[in-house]
Amino acid sequence: MYCKNCGKEIDERAFVCPYCGVQTGNNASAANNQTNVLAIVGFVLAFLVPIAGLICSVIGKREAPKYGGNGTGLATAGIAISIVEMVLAVILTVIYVIVIVAASTAGPSMWS
Repeated sequence: MYCKNCGKEIDERAFVCPYCGVQTGNNASAANNQTNVLAIVGFVLAFLVPIAGLICSVIGKREAPKYGGNGTGLATAGIAISIVEMVLAVILTVIYVIVIVAASTAGPSMWS
């Protein structure tokens, strides 16, 4: 493809001519300017509500190609953080239950 302003050969996917800066009118690159909101929401929710963060991040990662790949990194991070937090929650719950059971079977002598 050639720039309609300066006439130099440019990539057919270019949104702006790299030589003169004039917009090419090519809307194929417009997807790169869109924001993948679900990836952002999933990343934030991963810290607050891990299961909701995981769901939003998975959907955001699946939808990333529609946004020119925007949000793929955030969605991947949201998935990883959600999984780590949920695993830690399960481990801490198991430890808590073990401590409670041990304390209840030891009787009052454990606390004195």
